[in-house]
Amino acid sequence: MTSEHDQIVFRAVTTKFGDTVVLDDLTFGVGAGERVTLIGPSGSGKTTILRMLMTLVRPDDGMITIDGDPLFHEQRNGSLIPAGEQHLRAMRRKITMVFQQYNLFPNMRVLRNVTEAPVHVLGLGKDEAETRARELLELVGLSDKLDAYPSHLSGGQQQRVAIARALAVRPEVLLLDEVTSALDPELAAEVLDVLRDVAKSTEVTMLCVTHAMKFAKDVSDRVLMFCDGRIIESGPPAELLEAPSHERTRRFLHSVLDES
Repeated sequence: MTSEHDQIVFRAVTTKFGDTVVLDDLTFGVGAGERVTLIGPSGSGKTTILRMLMTLVRPDDGMITIDGDPLFHEQRNGSLIPAGEQHLRAMRRKITMVFQQYNLFPNMRVLRNVTEAPVHVLGLGKDEAETRARELLELVGLSDKLDAYPSHLSGGQQQRVAIARALAVRPEVLLLDEVTSALDPELAAEVLDVLRDVAKSTEVTMLCVTHAMKFAKDVSDRVLMFCDGRIIESGPPAELLEAPSHERTRRFLHSVLDES
């Protein structure tokens, strides 16, 4: 399930939390610009994959590479050694994540929430960062909220600011972790519409964990079904979501549809 052209590669990755195996000898790849959705029951390892790519969780075994470079290792004197903080920081700059909770800076207005990382992490000038932020806030439909504080925004608007903030650092990879799970259906629909626009108007690679099956079908190039830390089925969304071949996938999709 990997190709030499893949941007993200998990190769024989195993991770345990105590005695619990969270990812079990997992191998898969994601191509540059590809939109891949991870589905499956809670505890199947989906969010752990995103957290690994953010270097928040380390694998116990196996290798993860981004653009061919090991994520948790670096070359030194011809050998692979555990990565130091400088290497990890450089790798993190390629990837950004939108979490379930918005995590905006409550004491900063919307515009500064979006410019803070480009200025202080990427070293952009204030004018350039603000120009980029205004473009992104227009993309997410919040051009009229530049001077608002997060507490004056709805949950859906705060999540849209979080999406603009994630895109402001010009990531190669955008990770989305159940970004609508804390929202009511109407606000969730707003956020998903914004992400559809992001998918259409950018070339960013997207790796998404969601229970929103219609969104997965609209946006994804490929859907991966997880169970017990393994991929049990994968394919184009129209095939996997409408005519899954695995009984566990069928049961999961029925349960998701029943909940909605």
